[in-house]
This record gives sequence, C-alpha cells and structure tokens, in this order.
Amino acid sequence: MILESALLDVKPGAEAAFEAAMKEARPLIAATPGFYSISVQRCLETPNRYLLLVEWETLEDHTVGFRQSARYEKWRALLHHFYDPFPRVEHFDSNIFA
Repeated sequence: MILESALLDVKPGAEAAFEAAMKEARPLIAATPGFYSISVQRCLETPNRYLLLVEWETLEDHTVGFRQSARYEKWRALLHHFYDPFPRVEHFDSNIFA
C-alpha cells in the first residue's frame, strides 16, 4: 500500500469554497482503480492549510491511473486554482513495517 501526502496551502479567505470543491472532487479520485481512501484535515494553527492523505494500492494507480485520466482533469479544474504555493506531493511505502 502507498500513502500519498500533500500539504495544501489554500489562498486565505478561500477555505469554504475549497472545502465545497473538495467535496465535489472526492468521487473523482475515489472512482480510480487502486484507490483505497482519502482524508483531508484542516490545520488548527494555520486555518488555510490542509493535509491530504490518499491510500493507493500502487504508486502507478496514482501517477498513471489517476493523473493520466479525464477524472484528474476535472479534479485539477476544481481544486488547483486554490493553492498558493502549489503543493509538494510525496508517496510513502506503508508496508515497510508489515
């Protein structure tokens, strides 16, 4: 299992609109083969910062299966204009201690 993480810094004042757009976008990523779960959490200290965690079966399920799909184009149109700066996305092997 692979854990994708990203810190999403949303433009100040756009938090409510971002949260609404994320609710609309969630089914797009969830429809991807190899997708397991998504979690979006708002930071207490920095209210315009969110932590995105997505569990995938394989890295390619995210980088190819989702990112090269029409669903990703819709995801990008819904969400990417909220970020400043654009988030750094990283992937972690969650099987390391299994």
